[in-house]
Amino acid sequence: MLDINELIKKIRQFRDERDWMQFHDHKNMAVSIIIEAAELLEHFQWKEKEEIDEYVEQHRDEIEEEIADIAIYLFELADNLKLDLTWENSLRAANEAKEEVT
Repeated sequence: MLDINELIKKIRQFRDERDWMQFHDHKNMAVSIIIEAAELLEHFQWKEKEEIDEYVEQHRDEIEEEIADIAIYLFELADNLKLDLTWENSLRAANEAKEEVT
């Protein structure tokens, strides 16, 4: 499994090989995340709790693809904004927030 930095490097390479950076500004990336999230949500819309497990099994590949699209856009947006999404940074931020509350 790739770590986040390796994944972001592969996403960057894929984007740059296609000269897509011209289309991947912050707004377009944020919009794309929401569009992909809506496509994921369509899989669950109007389904009863009892139907979900069976539906997921039957549509696993499609659901996986939507989640992957969301993750790719999210990591690329974070990279474009120069945000640090590493686990270590998340833990540090969580600890700092906890210390502020006490």
